Amino acid sequence: MIALAIVTDPVSIFFIVLVIILMAPVILNKLHIPHIIGMIAAGVVVGPYGFDVLDSDSSFTIFGQVGLLYLMFLAGLEIDMFRLKLNFKRGLVFGLLTFFVPLIVGAVTSIWILKLDIITSVLLGAMYASHTLIAYPITARLGISKSPVVLIAVVGTIFAVTGALITLAIVVDIHNAGEFEITQLLILLGKMAVYCMGILYLYPRITRRFFKNNSDNVTQFVFVLVMVFMSAIIAKAIGLEAVLGAFFAGLVLNRYVPAGSSLMGRIEFVGNALFIPYFLIGVGMMINIHVVTNTETIIVTSEILAVALSSKWIAAWIAQRCYHMNSDARQILFGLTTAHTAVALAVVTIGYNMTDPTGARLMDETILNGTIMVILITCAIAPFATARAAARIKIEMLNSGDDENTGDRVKVENVLIPIANPVTAPSLVELAALMSNGEIEDATHRQARIFALHVRNDNSAKSKAVGRNSLDIAVAAGAAVDTTVVPIERYDLNIITGLVNVIEERDINRVMIGMHRRSTVIDSFFGSTIDRLVKSTNKMVVISRFFIPVNTITRIVVAVPDNAQFETGFRGWLSAIGTLARQLGCRVIFCSKSSMHPIIEATLRAERLGIRSEYRALEESDDFILLSNRILDDDLFVFINSRPTAISYSADMTEIPTFLQRYFAGNNLMVIYPEQFGDQSSVASFVDPLSNDLVQSASPVFAKLRGWWRRLIDRTIHIFGSTNNSDKPKIDL
Repeated sequence: MIALAIVTDPVSIFFIVLVIILMAPVILNKLHIPHIIGMIAAGVVVGPYGFDVLDSDSSFTIFGQVGLLYLMFLAGLEIDMFRLKLNFKRGLVFGLLTFFVPLIVGAVTSIWILKLDIITSVLLGAMYASHTLIAYPITARLGISKSPVVLIAVVGTIFAVTGALITLAIVVDIHNAGEFEITQLLILLGKMAVYCMGILYLYPRITRRFFKNNSDNVTQFVFVLVMVFMSAIIAKAIGLEAVLGAFFAGLVLNRYVPAGSSLMGRIEFVGNALFIPYFLIGVGMMINIHVVTNTETIIVTSEILAVALSSKWIAAWIAQRCYHMNSDARQILFGLTTAHTAVALAVVTIGYNMTDPTGARLMDETILNGTIMVILITCAIAPFATARAAARIKIEMLNSGDDENTGDRVKVENVLIPIANPVTAPSLVELAALMSNGEIEDATHRQARIFALHVRNDNSAKSKAVGRNSLDIAVAAGAAVDTTVVPIERYDLNIITGLVNVIEERDINRVMIGMHRRSTVIDSFFGSTIDRLVKSTNKMVVISRFFIPVNTITRIVVAVPDNAQFETGFRGWLSAIGTLARQLGCRVIFCSKSSMHPIIEATLRAERLGIRSEYRALEESDDFILLSNRILDDDLFVFINSRPTAISYSADMTEIPTFLQRYFAGNNLMVIYPEQFGDQSSVASFVDPLSNDLVQSASPVFAKLRGWWRRLIDRTIHIFGSTNNSDKPKIDL
């Protein structure tokens, strides 16, 4: 191929790379070709084996390695940990299949066809067993990255790559020592165990403390990258591959980077816009297409390629048969595990550099060139296979009413956030995004419909400026979490009138508002505005107060009153809490009468939220004596309140504000008023005796309900104790 002048100017190099990143998806999308292939093909064209426009210098080495680590980190970060646990056994089985089948088939065919010795054949078999999730961005782009089949493939990848690296270490040890030493393998496994336990213990504590003390988005982003590359460096230092360290860091940090958070948006943006494309272009620049001119290389390449593709397909087919999956699932497993890049090249390069006692290389140049061609071809096949199957799975999910990530039923929720203070606007928007089920606007993106409202009752310049500034901040906060926030500036008689009018005009399902801070002794706990809002609307009202970032919450404890399952909004608030818990990756502890536990569990299952839920009975006072749980600074206490016209209301609920102020003044708190059926404005009054609250009647049922609620307050005091909980031991309920 004709060589052009090599570009050496850093600005020009970066410009060419950006043009490739920009144009490859634009052009290839029209041809229905995965843009990943375009990145690799562009790398071949501009690389040293193409037109030699760009040299494979240190910049591509650095950014390419960073891109590979970033790719594995995102794979770990985007995993739904709850569903990972559900599919872990299947992923383990598939990992063993996709490792041992290529290893055995590759070793046997190398001895039989390529006439290699046992050591070299096993080393080549390790190359067949390893693979890279180069097609993973396709599943993320189509929104199926959290589907079971993708999780199985990701878990299988980790076991396959780990097995390939252990095999490589054994082969190198045998080559250097002349025999296999079990002690070396045990030392490596011991280092791996210590490494995993150290990361699991230290990373969560360091991350939680850092996020509590540093709320700046840029600082948090840099901190996450530091933790990722530190894990990769440590993994490489103990004899593992850096990609395993990056993936493991993603799994550990998964809990602190919710999918709907602004931090997750920044991490995905930087990776998909720069680092991962750099890695793909760098892979293309390594491919030497001139080796196809050699007949012997073509024969060896055909043999290696046939073994590489067939062995991975056989592993996917066996997994499909074992778990009764369809052909699209098999194609996803095959597509995600068939690409060979960095790990395969590292294995073959080591074999190429190793020599036997006669001075001959374990793997000659023919096998090295054949492996390079296999990298090119498998990197082209993997995106095609994955894209076709992923598109069909996505269409099937949409037709069945499932969303792109977890199988939730599609719901349209209109959330209203009253904005009065620019300081609290970002946190309210992020919390609303984390709690919203949202709606699917197209085949690739899921977004919540959130409205930000500022109500003013004067036309002064100062009032207008404050309102516009607050709404601008709310819109920016929504953009940071990839959510469209519709700003509404309204002039009305008062705040409550404006809120109620917007609720009716926009068909609002949920109102989310920050908790009022008491300004005087006679001021109420919730404040007059919230009290009037609850009385003026029958929609769900969520009142929140957080002292720490929401992504550092470790548990959600929910106190549920008796008969709450009969309320109109029971399913709504349960879905909202479940969605928040799923985003945060934390467990939820429901405290209620034991008769309500099956109802809550069945509702969560019907909503298909996939969260870790636990249940604690609130029957008698003696039950709480046996429980030593405490609400800690890292917990969120959720109190399901009730309006006076609700069936779950009792007269003792008038004591709730005093109870919360006295015992939970220093805790993260959320009070939810569920949606009620009927017109909330028609409250009971002395002029309409027929509208008297049924709860106030002397019925034995409601008398019993009042007694239960009073016992609930007393028991909760025994459980949670005083507000000074920084030194309370964290004991499981």
